[in-house]
Amino acid sequence: MTATAPAPSPARAARATAYLPRLALVLAALLASLFTAASPASAHAALTASDPKDGAVVATAPAQVTLSFSEQVAMGDDSIRVMDPQGKRVDTGELRDMCSGSTVRYGTALHSGLPNGTYTVAWQAVSADSHPVSGAFTFSVGAPSATSVSLPDRQAGGGPVGVVYDIARYAAYAGFTVLVGGAAFILLCWRRGSAERPLQKLVVRGWVTLTAATLAMLVLRTPYTGSGKFADVFDLDGLQAVLETKTGASFVSRLLLLGAAALFIAVLFGAYARRQKTSLEAVDGTGAGTGDEAADEAEKETSDLAFGLAIGGTVVAGGIAATWALAEHASTGIQPGIAMPVDILHLLAVAAWLGGLVALLVALHKVPDIEREAVQRFSKVAFISVLVLTVTGVYQSWRQLGSWSALTGTSYGRLLIIKVSLVAVLVAIAYLSRKWTGRLGEVRSTEDAGAGATGEEPAEVLAGADVSRETSTGSGSGSDAGADADPRRAAQLARQRAAREKAREKQVRDADPGRAGLRRSVLAEAGVAVVLLAVTTVLTSTEPGRAAQLETNRSTAGPAVPNRAVKITLPFDTGGQNGKGIVRLELDPGRVGANTLHLWADGEDGKPLDLPEIKIAFTLPAKEIGPLPVAPDRDAPGHWSASGVQLPLAGEWRIDVTVRTSDIDQTTVQKNVKIG
Repeated sequence: MTATAPAPSPARAARATAYLPRLALVLAALLASLFTAASPASAHAALTASDPKDGAVVATAPAQVTLSFSEQVAMGDDSIRVMDPQGKRVDTGELRDMCSGSTVRYGTALHSGLPNGTYTVAWQAVSADSHPVSGAFTFSVGAPSATSVSLPDRQAGGGPVGVVYDIARYAAYAGFTVLVGGAAFILLCWRRGSAERPLQKLVVRGWVTLTAATLAMLVLRTPYTGSGKFADVFDLDGLQAVLETKTGASFVSRLLLLGAAALFIAVLFGAYARRQKTSLEAVDGTGAGTGDEAADEAEKETSDLAFGLAIGGTVVAGGIAATWALAEHASTGIQPGIAMPVDILHLLAVAAWLGGLVALLVALHKVPDIEREAVQRFSKVAFISVLVLTVTGVYQSWRQLGSWSALTGTSYGRLLIIKVSLVAVLVAIAYLSRKWTGRLGEVRSTEDAGAGATGEEPAEVLAGADVSRETSTGSGSGSDAGADADPRRAAQLARQRAAREKAREKQVRDADPGRAGLRRSVLAEAGVAVVLLAVTTVLTSTEPGRAAQLETNRSTAGPAVPNRAVKITLPFDTGGQNGKGIVRLELDPGRVGANTLHLWADGEDGKPLDLPEIKIAFTLPAKEIGPLPVAPDRDAPGHWSASGVQLPLAGEWRIDVTVRTSDIDQTTVQKNVKIG
């Protein structure tokens, strides 16, 4: 006989169960700290450049303000606001889409003739993965001045609305995990569980949680991305605008799929549970129609329905997972065509593992006679889920990080390290659970063998015999007759019998050392899973490492590779009457290749100066290229423009501007600029 490690006592198992409230409080504190650290949510699209720059002092008022971002954003006409020192808006309110290629740039025009002073630029947008971003900065014309405009201290997605929205996001993930994982546990591991009330309640509560959280995020979307005021949940125009966005469409699609999930749950816990019960009765020989043929027919009908439920449930679960993949991280960045299916598989694997774990925990605590084979089948499902999680997680990490340095140098990378560590802890505890599962089988087989050898009855049979003896004793004393005559007494006796049965079931359940150890290890797994799900939720609200490093690289790039339009101001004097003024030139994007050129001429009085002729030439002396002449078109008095201005090489270019104010008064002014 081989020696086995001593199994934990029932008293220790009871103490472990008593720790459940304390564990819930600890997990709640951890969740609160995580959500506090994540609010407001870190930006997924970052402002990488602005023109004018933050804190810049320019000689003359710019014609427009432009903002550049690290990835695509959604903006409206009121997304960029420019205010003078008195708080009055000086922009036209019209958004200019200046995106070209990989450059994401938006701008708004300013009114002409702006006086000197400090101006405030406030902006707000929604990144391509549905997270709101906002910010503000100042620039000065002529010299800094006092301003009555205060920079907003609240970022988009922050404040109480942001906290509630983040809680709803976590609840949605948790509801999805319990809904899908609980249903998968029943169909793949323990079909008899479809008739068990505790598991039915678990799956239904998962559906209710996911539905309520999705509705909450839908109505909170307007204040979450805008004002931050709860009163805006009643803004019907804002709700209509949300429904027209990618995020709003994902919420509506999820609600429609949840309607199909409700039908799935009704069949699973209705027709399927009844057929499963009928099939078991036919196999046991206790049903109305007994015999091998009846058992085979009932088993075939149950299997066919289970197959249909499995196919339909997989389609619905995959569709619900796709509502996240189509609206968040996976839909942006590199390789979205691969990332979105991978993200769907990742979410389904998480649900099958963690949600099934919760279902197993409920079954171990609420259903005393769950079969050993069901636990073993779940162990196989969990193993496959971990393999899928590993493969998809490695790909997602590479896609979002981009480099090893981002693993420790960005918030996303550090959170990813925490997540991987929690997964490792979870796998280690799962290994212990697997050992307890094997020990559970050994204990049961030993007890069964001992009972057969000694002729003793198992504890379950003895418990039933006790009930029979009490019933027979009570009938002999005439208590049953008294109970029939007194309904209140009958109800009291029924409650007492139910309490005794529950106590005996608990006694039998706790008497199994293997079951007690398995419950304890599964409880630990579930606790770690709750924290892991919280970290994952925070991770979805954090700027990916690849984007964060791109933002850092752009902000620290040298002037030889500008990431904004080139703007220069050139004073001129032709020597004749009204021959003095300034020329403002803007070359956008100021890089090798095609550029758009704008030129404005102002007189000494600051008003637009309509010149008879103006010419521009570009020369790269180091490569002996040029002069390359450009003849701009007159757009308005004092304003000229030209598109498709080609600069073939990077380097320090000389820009020559020839200004003619009369038939004989002409001058040429020049300035060197670096073109990346």
